[in-house]
Amino acid sequence: METERFEALIDAILAIIITIIVLEIPLASSGSWEALFALKYEFIIYAISFIVCFNFWNFNNNLFSIVNKVDSKVIWTMGITLFVFSLLPYLTTFVAENFYVFFPQFLYGLSFIVTALLSKLISKFLKDSDPANIALQLVLQKDYIYLMTIVLVIIGMVIGYFAYPPAVIICCLLSIVTMWIIPKLKGHI
Repeated sequence: METERFEALIDAILAIIITIIVLEIPLASSGSWEALFALKYEFIIYAISFIVCFNFWNFNNNLFSIVNKVDSKVIWTMGITLFVFSLLPYLTTFVAENFYVFFPQFLYGLSFIVTALLSKLISKFLKDSDPANIALQLVLQKDYIYLMTIVLVIIGMVIGYFAYPPAVIICCLLSIVTMWIIPKLKGHI
């Protein structure tokens, strides 16, 4: 299967997820700065979730620009990944309403770990489905980004469990920043 329709599906699902996340931010109770400031956690976690969605879209957009074809393994694994990703609006609200509670933070981080594991699997399936695509093989040769995400989020979970629950989303955000910086230093997407 060629990738254009598949990419369009990913784009549409991510647009819906972002729309739902922003619609979950409650309105301020009045027109004052104090009422708006009372929603600070909702805006913080919304910003992080938006960055997560944008990063996922950007990474996949860059990746699929060099993919020539996909097979059913790639499609179904991406479908499962998008299912996990579709939980982001719920998890965003859950964290916003329980910002200093470990369990919501843990679930948010767990979605990162599961997405990273599934993305690693997608990378393997992409390489297997298009072995003649040298550019794809080179880009996916070292998929250390997924391992870094998992390690950073686990570190955040440990810190979050024992000391400061928001360490989980801080480490989630750090994993995204790492995904942007390290590949640029190494010349990858």
